Amino acid sequence: MKKSMMLSAVLVAATGASGTAFADDMSGMKMSDDAMSHTPASGNTAMTDAVVRHVDASGGTITLKHGALANVGMPAMTMAFKAKDAAMLKEVKEGDNVKVRVENVDGALTIVKLAKQ
Repeated sequence: MKKSMMLSAVLVAATGASGTAFADDMSGMKMSDDAMSHTPASGNTAMTDAVVRHVDASGGTITLKHGALANVGMPAMTMAFKAKDAAMLKEVKEGDNVKVRVENVDGALTIVKLAKQ
């Protein structure tokens, strides 16, 4: 019993130590939050095709069925987004085809540009 406890303790200690021995040096790794940044990476200001599914004026959101939003690392899906300007909520209605630019503004994915097609 003592032998198996001692062996277990040695194996646990060796396993923990080996993790740091084989870890990669990540000092050159860019650790910023580019996928959710406030400003477009590399000047990318592309707009994405979308269809308005719902407008919630009281909540300040627009639900979009959108294509991939590369600048925020989001695949195509249907999702509600905060509208940067209240005027956007009046510009569109359910079923409208639009082009949008979504960015992370203070931690919330927000429609910063909206254009009807």
